[in-house]
Amino acid sequence: MEYQIKNISPNNLEQCIKCTICTVYCPVLAVNPDYPGPKQAGPDGERYRLKNPEFYDAALKYCLNCKRCEVACPSNVKIGDIIQTARIRYDKRQVSLRDRMLASTDFMGKMATSMSFIVNTALRMPLTKSVMDFTLGIDHHRNFPTYSSETFESWMRREAPDQSSFPRRLSYFHGCFVNYNNPALGRDFVKLMNAIGYGVSLLEKERCCGVAKIANKMVDEARRDARLNIGSIRKAVSRGQQVIATSSTCVFTIRDEYPHLLDVDNADVRDSILLATAFLNRLVDEGRVKLVFRKDYRRRITYHTPCHMQKLGWAIHSVSLLRSIPGLTLVPLESSCCGIAGTYGFKKENYAYSQAIGRELFDRIIEAGVDLVATDCETCKMQIEMSTGVKVENPVTILAEALDVEATMKANGVK
Repeated sequence: MEYQIKNISPNNLEQCIKCTICTVYCPVLAVNPDYPGPKQAGPDGERYRLKNPEFYDAALKYCLNCKRCEVACPSNVKIGDIIQTARIRYDKRQVSLRDRMLASTDFMGKMATSMSFIVNTALRMPLTKSVMDFTLGIDHHRNFPTYSSETFESWMRREAPDQSSFPRRLSYFHGCFVNYNNPALGRDFVKLMNAIGYGVSLLEKERCCGVAKIANKMVDEARRDARLNIGSIRKAVSRGQQVIATSSTCVFTIRDEYPHLLDVDNADVRDSILLATAFLNRLVDEGRVKLVFRKDYRRRITYHTPCHMQKLGWAIHSVSLLRSIPGLTLVPLESSCCGIAGTYGFKKENYAYSQAIGRELFDRIIEAGVDLVATDCETCKMQIEMSTGVKVENPVTILAEALDVEATMKANGVK
């Protein structure tokens, strides 16, 4: 199938000054000699591909789309976008059953939550993992997240009447992980927003942000879901509501990947889509809300910056909020990629590279001797917990746990 992507080719590849800084910061190139690196796979390769698609190199599949090359680039070349577009446009391989299963998060989530006990038990069994490794190519070392018996959307529908009593409202893009795997994070978000005087609404309709479908070449499906999401976001914004998410990857995909990779225009609502910690920290900085924390809260925590969070430039918001908790000791952690990159680290052919990329990060976390790791990305959570044995939580959950709800509501005039 021929995909039409208007906004990217030839992109800004001619701005590349061939400094090779991007290759220094590429986490894949350091562990995988088969990957040509961001400069060769991106702007250099695109010059050839524009002349003849036969120059497409299948090794581009090893790109994580972590965007660290773009963060490092002094010329602001959209290296990651160039590589992802080349994969979409020139890779002729059909989408496998494995890739379709990994990318169809809504479909698989609905199936799994309806029989969560059976699914969770089966996914923990070595025999099940071995069968999936042999038949599907999902590496048997990989741990799957557990599925909830109740979706966040179901819980939220029961809470809707209480949320309508707040004078200020916002809409929540909860994402697949909160809905099917970690509804507790969604409940913590509602608790936190209610304490500062905001009622929370679901979007009229919501589907997966599309990052997994984009990575697995299910572009038509990703574009369909993106259009539905943007339509719902526009309706929320037209009601005067900002749209807040708790996943850095969801926010990055909706804000930046929709127009670049899917040709879905979001210019009219982009600035109204924020990560929860960015939204909250700005309110605190502006003196519009006040957070009051429990006096008995004690934690030693480190913060891991997800790659897409680094691209957004918003890690400062999560770190600032965590530092504002009096009983929390925040241990510095140098930013590096954890290696999972969504569905990438689940695939048998990528598993060893995924673990090698994250090894330095895992060692630093273990050496830090912390009680907990904070991060804004759900797949980073999966990877770090599996590879270090240290529990990982979203900063929203940590803030909600440390919060003195009654004192915060009183400080913000919430009745």
